[in-house]
Amino acid sequence: MKWNLRWAAAKRDIWRPVDLQAAFATVGFTPSLSKVAALWGGTPVTVRLEDLDKICAALSCTVADLLEAEPVAAASGQEEREQAVVGEMGPARPVVRRDGPRRLRPPN
Repeated sequence: MKWNLRWAAAKRDIWRPVDLQAAFATVGFTPSLSKVAALWGGTPVTVRLEDLDKICAALSCTVADLLEAEPVAAASGQEEREQAVVGEMGPARPVVRRDGPRRLRPPN
């Protein structure tokens, strides 16, 4: 999923996190400025549905305006590449010590 909060805010002539926080306050959504800046600056890992509803109300947009689905083919290609890299090394095997088992000695 692609997070388009900045694009949705720009359509409403909102260009800074402080202005976005003020727009949120008009609908009764009062997150801290650091939370607003985190939403503004990057893709959140999770968003509560109540918060998403309030964000949409503040920006007069839909969830489809905020979240854009990315093609699945790009994601599956990434997984295949990661699996190939892991598989190249082969399975890890324990190495047998030639000098016998390790014995702990008391400190001198």
